[in-house]
Amino acid sequence: MAHSSLQDGIDQAGSPIGLLWKPNAEPWTPEVVAREFVGWRQEQAAWHEGVALLNLSHHMYDMWIEGPDATRVLAEYGANNFEKFAIGQAKQYVPVTRDGKIVTDGILARHAENKYLLSGIPAAQHWVRYHAEKAGYDVGFVTDPSSAFRPGGGDPKLFRYQIQGPLALELIEKVFGGPLPQTKFFHTAPVTLDGRSFEALRHGMAGQAGYEFIGPWEHAAHVHEAFLQAGEPLGLVQVGALAYATPSVESGWVPSPVPGIYTDPELAEYRAWLPLFGIEGKRPLNGSFFSENIEDYYVSPYELGYGRLIHFGHDFHGRDALLKARDEPQRTKVTLVFDPDDVRRVVGGGEDPGFVLTYARHRVETAAGLVGTTMQTASIDPAGTVLAQSLVDSAHAAPGTEVSVVWGEHPGLGTDPEADLGFPRIRATVRPSPYDSHARTEYRRDA
Repeated sequence: MAHSSLQDGIDQAGSPIGLLWKPNAEPWTPEVVAREFVGWRQEQAAWHEGVALLNLSHHMYDMWIEGPDATRVLAEYGANNFEKFAIGQAKQYVPVTRDGKIVTDGILARHAENKYLLSGIPAAQHWVRYHAEKAGYDVGFVTDPSSAFRPGGGDPKLFRYQIQGPLALELIEKVFGGPLPQTKFFHTAPVTLDGRSFEALRHGMAGQAGYEFIGPWEHAAHVHEAFLQAGEPLGLVQVGALAYATPSVESGWVPSPVPGIYTDPELAEYRAWLPLFGIEGKRPLNGSFFSENIEDYYVSPYELGYGRLIHFGHDFHGRDALLKARDEPQRTKVTLVFDPDDVRRVVGGGEDPGFVLTYARHRVETAAGLVGTTMQTASIDPAGTVLAQSLVDSAHAAPGTEVSVVWGEHPGLGTDPEADLGFPRIRATVRPSPYDSHARTEYRRDA
């Protein structure tokens, strides 16, 4: 029996919005990892004030891309610069549709001349594989889904552990008996621990120093235990699923934007190829901002801050659209800092609201009306309030601008998108994105 496709789901629901709109959807958090180890507040504090261990082994999709045409297909369907892509380097891969809308990003690591690993949310992996197979590129693919979707269960092929925070480098030196080789940002260095070989990716989160260690799963337990033992005197904190989902709000990364694939007639075959029970068919939309047109949720890579990654020195799918969009008005990515009293009043009923996390698209308004939407909202205890990564009209993006966030869940189809549903407002102040000053300055220059 044939499995349902994304296009089947859209047809049955009557529209992409009919398929995806899910009021009060539970927010995604990493699978398998405990929700909390010592409490989300202490875990957030660890990467700001001490040292934190984060387990990324289970929620990442991995796809190995290898063959004579590996670079060709990635360059033809991604906007990045492949002329300057060293072996051992990683990049944020930016695939776009022919209309210049992002499919989603991913982390692309070059392992050899014609071998890459693309990791993250699988929409970018689907995009590359479909076009490679359709056009007959000489390239092969090996995939490893996340632990929640791996057929038959079993272990991942790779472990991924992040060591982050002001004390991260001190811990790493303790584990490896000295400093790691000098490594550029988003480049890897080979490392060995007790005869076990793997890689160290120079990386950071929310502007903090750190590395991501990646290697064969057979070494996972040994490496994990080595960090735990060496980190105990430094106050190492393991980070659970709740806190793990929040640093992107500080670092300026917008997770899982809506892929711009649902309406283009030329992508009908692609939608028929995609499974319904995948990220494109099951990642829900919700919040106080509602539109019956899915294209109102599409985003440009420029809006996400990826303009610096776009390289027009080669031909690629969507190039003409991005050239045109470069000179057109764009929304600006900002951080909204919620008024703490309003958060307690609206979210917590006058008390501590506890942990807040949502990927809902909430309306951002001024006296002039709608000026943008939130993209991800989370409690950030070191900031003392809730922050929201948001896209707003450029005229309202200056730091210090006062806005309000409409906090509620539009019911969806059958109710006017502009209906006054009596939702409460939370006052908020526009701040830069990334919110973290180090991530916005020194960290970004290193990139």
